[in-house]
Amino acid sequence: MEEWWRSAVIYQVYPRSYQDSTGNGIGDLAGITHRLDHIANLGVDCIWLSPIFASPQADMGYDVSDYLSVDPLFGDLAAFDKLITGAHAHGLKVIVDQVLSHTSEKHAWFKQSRRSRQNDRADWYVWADPQPDGSPPTNWHSHFGGPAWEFDPQRGQYYLHNFLASQPDLNFHNPDVVDAILDTCKFWLDRGLDGFRLDTVNYYFHDEKLRSNPPAQAAPQVMATDLYGMQNNIYNKTRPENLNFLERLRALTDQYEDIMMVGEVGEMGRRSIEIMGEYTQGTDRLHMAYSFAMLGPDFNAEHFRNCIEGFQEGAPDGHPYWSFSNHDVPRHVSRWGGYSVSEDAMARLACAMLMSFEGTIGIYQGEELGQTETELVFEELTDPPAIRYWPAVKGRDGCRTPMVWDANAANAGFSDSVPWLPVKPPQTANAVKQQPDDGIMAFYKSMIAFRKNSSVLSHGSTRFIALAEPLLAFTRTQGAEHITCVFNLSKDKHTISLIGAADIICGSSASIDSSILTLDGNGFAYLTHSDMAVI
Repeated sequence: MEEWWRSAVIYQVYPRSYQDSTGNGIGDLAGITHRLDHIANLGVDCIWLSPIFASPQADMGYDVSDYLSVDPLFGDLAAFDKLITGAHAHGLKVIVDQVLSHTSEKHAWFKQSRRSRQNDRADWYVWADPQPDGSPPTNWHSHFGGPAWEFDPQRGQYYLHNFLASQPDLNFHNPDVVDAILDTCKFWLDRGLDGFRLDTVNYYFHDEKLRSNPPAQAAPQVMATDLYGMQNNIYNKTRPENLNFLERLRALTDQYEDIMMVGEVGEMGRRSIEIMGEYTQGTDRLHMAYSFAMLGPDFNAEHFRNCIEGFQEGAPDGHPYWSFSNHDVPRHVSRWGGYSVSEDAMARLACAMLMSFEGTIGIYQGEELGQTETELVFEELTDPPAIRYWPAVKGRDGCRTPMVWDANAANAGFSDSVPWLPVKPPQTANAVKQQPDDGIMAFYKSMIAFRKNSSVLSHGSTRFIALAEPLLAFTRTQGAEHITCVFNLSKDKHTISLIGAADIICGSSASIDSSILTLDGNGFAYLTHSDMAVI
């Protein structure tokens, strides 16, 4: 029997922003349970929950203070169990965001670790003495600005934090840490969880010798909060020891039935695809992985082809996870707006592209509505990097604003109270209840169903076709069946000469006349044909 995740469509829920059931303006587990019908009706297979664990919420739950409890903002273990039971009754799997590389400074482990250099957990985090001049032990950067080291006067040492100073990194070189982390994962698997989304999966280990990174060899990709691009990050992440831990984690999950792990690779460019390949090779590491390769501004045929072919070459027996949006990046309808005829056209084009890709597909809440990025002012921000570096950095709040259910209800049906982030008219206009019969939500449902009902799209191999920009084309093949997918990634009309007979079985702004395929701006076509080549 095939593993369920290989052909799955996974729906990411950001719990804070899905549905408030208590009237405090913050979404919760009971709210998600209330909306399971909506998720199931999309035709997806699995829900990915962003962090729900106990946390001071300095980084919206990615700073865990207790791995074994639910944050009261979202409910409790009983609410979690009810959600799992309800999801399974709807035929939905559930995975949870596991933040294993670091904890909150409020975690009991760190509180004990920072007390002294001689206690049972003294070496559970990455501590190091200052340089002779008092400077940090290495030149490593934090993603959220400044050095990746914070001086603690109680211990007289620095501790490592790849993100906020309130998010100290665990020392995975300590076997006791690894054992403790695995125990926390087992706890949730025993409660019926179907797997994990592993946050920053290539950050678990650091260089034990604490060597500073050399300068980057290529032109840096530098943001105001992120100087990583100015270094070749070979010592602070993606260390070879990561693979050993992934194998131990896989051995744990293999003790259960139908468990899946997808890892988030925190890297850019070609290297991110290479790491995806390394981390999914064989059957004793991750089931699949994704990177930020398709979550950035690049929108051209060469880029998408390089991502997919790069993975195929690097991990011929591995399995990818592809998505265009999540809780960390601007929504793709807005992000790629410069290439779109309209927001509606981009939403349809992006959906059709995703559903044609080989591998597992991820969509982010609101994506099924054609949702756009919310424009916020400084006073509305909650994201630490944005608050620190505004206006150079807009942050992640714009993609995290609440789900919109009914334009005629208070706060679009998300909450009876003022939401933690504002609900604004451009987003409210796309609400679930106001979606027309031929709207984006209906299109997502039809495309998900089309993919699931097509063994070629769900399981077939991929062969790219050499067409000039801005046309992306490839043939998906399984046995004697072929489907060729062609996408116009521009606002302009383009034509393609066809070889032999072909029919459009799915498309938008596309037509065939006398063996000429015409694609209007952002048009696409799925073509069925008997021969291997049609273009």
